[in-house]
Order: sequence, then structure tokens, then C-alpha cells
Amino acid sequence: MSTQIKPDPKTKNRSSGERHAYTGPGMIATGEATALLPTETTPPIKVFGTESIRETFDDLCLQQAVNSRLAPGVTDLVLNPDAHCGYGAPVGCVMVSPTHIYPGPVGVDIKCSMSLLQLDLPAEAIEDRKVRRQLISAICQRTPTGAGKGQRSAVKSRHVNRTLGKQLVVEGASDDVCKALGIPTNWAHRCEDSFHVGHDETADALESRLETLLHRRDMTNFTDKMQQLGSYGGGNHFGECEVVEVGDNDRAREVAETFGLHDGKVAFLSHCGSRGFGHILASGQFKSLQTKFDQWGIPLPAGDRQLVYAPLGSGEANDYIDDMSLGANFATVNHLLINALVLEAFQEVFPGVKGNLVYFISHNIARKEIVDDRPAWVHRKGATRAIPGGHHSLRETPFAKSGHPILLPGNPCDGSAVMVADEGAAASCYSVNHGAGRVLGRRHAKRVLDQTTVDSEFESNDVLSNCRKYPIDEAPAAYKDFNEVLRSVKSAGLASEVARLKARFVIKDASKADD
Repeated sequence: MSTQIKPDPKTKNRSSGERHAYTGPGMIATGEATALLPTETTPPIKVFGTESIRETFDDLCLQQAVNSRLAPGVTDLVLNPDAHCGYGAPVGCVMVSPTHIYPGPVGVDIKCSMSLLQLDLPAEAIEDRKVRRQLISAICQRTPTGAGKGQRSAVKSRHVNRTLGKQLVVEGASDDVCKALGIPTNWAHRCEDSFHVGHDETADALESRLETLLHRRDMTNFTDKMQQLGSYGGGNHFGECEVVEVGDNDRAREVAETFGLHDGKVAFLSHCGSRGFGHILASGQFKSLQTKFDQWGIPLPAGDRQLVYAPLGSGEANDYIDDMSLGANFATVNHLLINALVLEAFQEVFPGVKGNLVYFISHNIARKEIVDDRPAWVHRKGATRAIPGGHHSLRETPFAKSGHPILLPGNPCDGSAVMVADEGAAASCYSVNHGAGRVLGRRHAKRVLDQTTVDSEFESNDVLSNCRKYPIDEAPAAYKDFNEVLRSVKSAGLASEVARLKARFVIKDASKADD
């Protein structure tokens, strides 16, 4: 008998925080911050989170976890502390398959990512609220926000024409692309992946696939989508000015030096992905695979159309990998350009200030990695890679000895964190959470949270924003307790804290917030 649970159509689209009955097996605690979620036909799902964090996993999240674990070809599934219901697979999960590729555990925002820019500017320089307002204005003149916004809405943005757009989605952050956009070429060495290749591990496959896509009806606006390069989207995407607080211990100080983090200095944290271009690619893949399943009569995992898949080596899998890589290359260059524009904005207000990229890392991507001594596709959906020092995959990188930076956004009032993986991360498929994780769905948050209370919290913490009213569905109370999330990661032996980031101002989608 299978424990696959078909989503109730009445509850399938409910957001986190709106519960309904879960009839599957319960979690079994194995430690302070570890547990197992059994299934009846496979090894159990590994769960990371303290008891109070595990209580935030809503029923649909658990259903999606079990359904994903029992899907064809899946050998491992991990739930991180930030887990909540997502698109087919939970947000905050890691899904491993040596034989199949799954769009659901990547999602519609291909390579949604985090990046951190360190500036040589002391925190005291931005104490004055008028100075911060100047910086907000300078950044917003260069980096648009909002779902449909592009370069035309920011007077000092970079122009990207069709030719350069085609080049960058094929090459990623190549030297030529970076030079054309005014991005320091050495920043490519501070990326988890500065470029992605096609299914046959060549850029030629991407170039060929792109030419095919450009003849499709839904890609007629390709040039317009390239105009979104260097911009934030809506929802939970943001730019945030920070003050770095390095941990008060020898390891934190040593690792911070390797990372290029400077205690008491200003930094800038960004969260965004592949924008409209990635959404078109992902949506097209879901529709195409769902049509194939219908035509061929293939049973869907748990009857969930969001868990479609393709066997590796098939034409469908090749097309998905190519499309994902095109979207991922856009996301990479998008982040690097945002950081270049943010640095330019700081230099407008503080002439002569210098900055360097600390790291750029994804949390919505499938990567080919070695798992249990064999190649497999590791799908991280709202999950961040966490590789400790000494691991073979970090050879010839600046982080070979230390492990790479892990960038974890919390919320503007409680701060964010930079962590580094510990040896125990092997238990989680070398992954941790991608942030705090939602505890209230967007509609639920709008119903139960008070705008005045949200705005006064920002005022009391002296955190400014470009929004007249901070988006209530993005309020700190809509997310899990960030300190408890971090305690889960540390107690489970997955990663250690290197630094905290204290927010001084936030750039969000002002169009939605001010409606």
C-alpha cells in the first residue's frame, strides 16, 4: 500500500498557514533538531528543525514531501527548517534523482538567488536618515522593482539590446558579457556557478535551443524580457542595505576574512531570480510536460500535475535542462548587474567608495552533483547548497579550505545571516534552508496582520524603505522565527554562523505596497 496522498482539490492551492487534515505518517524526532518522516515504501524523509519549527510545517507541505519522495527515480528527500507548501514539491526541500529531472523542485523562478556586496564604508556613514534616503533614490534610479518593470522605468539603468541578451543567456557571466555591462570580471569567481551549459555540457546546445525558442509565440517578447536585466521583481524579492556584525569567535573571524566580510562596514544583500524570462521558460516546460503526460496516459505522482518529470537522456529532459540553463544564466547576470548598479549608486552618494562581491548563490536550481559516489541531479527548491571546506567541489575556488558563504535572509527587523557549512551537512545532501520560510500565506497575512503595527516595527528598528507602506504580506510576522530557524541549522550540525547582517533600509516592490 502506498502512502502517496493526492492533494485535495479544495486545498491544493492554499497558502502556508491555512491547515487541513494530513492523513499520512507523523514525524519521528531523532534529536534536538532532526527528525524522520516515514513513508511506507521508501527510506524516510530527513527533516531538520527543532520541535517548534517542525510544528510550522503545514499539512500540504507534508503531503507534498511524501508525494515527492515517492515520485519515480527519487532517492533522497530533505525538508529544511524553512519548509512550507510550494509548487508540487515543498519550498525548503532537497530532492535527489540519478535518473529523472523534475521542474517542480526548481519552480517557476529559475535560479532565484542571493548575492552580497561588501563595501568599504563604515556603518556610521549611513546613520543619517537623509543619507539613506539619498541612497534609496540612487539605487531605485538604477534598479527597477515590480513584476513587469524593466530598464525604461529606471533612468540610470543599463541598456541591454537583443544581441547582448542572446549572448548573456547562452554564456552567463563570461568576460565579454561582464565587460559589456560594466560588471567587474573578477566577480564571476565569487559565484556558485557563473555560467550554465546545456544538456550535453556545451554552450552550443543552449545557442541551438534559444534559436528554437525564439520562434515560439510565447517568446516574441524576448527583447522586452531582456530589458528586465538589472531589476528586482515583486513578491519576496528585495535589496537590503546591511551593517556587518562578524561573530565573536576565532572561527567566525577567520572565515569572515576569507569571505571578504568586514565587521562594522556596510554591505548590500539582494534576492531575485530570472524575472519574466525565467517564468516563460518554466511555464512552457510545465505545460509541455503536462501535455505529454496527458497524451501518453502516464500516471502523475500522487495525481499532482505539478510533479511532472522527464527521464534523463530523453528529448524532454534535454529540453528542460537547456531551458533551465538559459534562465539560470539570465539570473546570474541579473544579480551581478544589480550589484554593479548598487555599487554605482553608493559611489554617487559617497565618491570613491569601493565594493566587492562576497558571493552569489542559488536556491532554486537543479545541479548535477556526486551523491553516494554516483552522478545525480540535486534539485534544491528554496534550499541552499552548503559545502564545507575540503570538499572536492570547491577545489580551485577561493573557498576550498573554508567552505563557501551561505547567504540566509531573515527579515529586516531580525536581520539576516552569513553561515558556513560544517561536516554534518553531508546528512542533508549538502544543503540548508534558503531563509526563514513563510509561516503565513500572502492572503492570510493580509487578513490577520495590521499595517500600522508593521510600519511602527520598522520605525522602532530604524529601518527605512522605498515603500510608503511596507508590503504587509512581506512583513516579518509572515515568516518563521529566524533565530529558531538558525538554531535548528546549528543544532543539527549543518552550518555555523559567521556574521549577522543588520538592515538599515530595504528596496521592495513599491507599486504593490502603495496600492
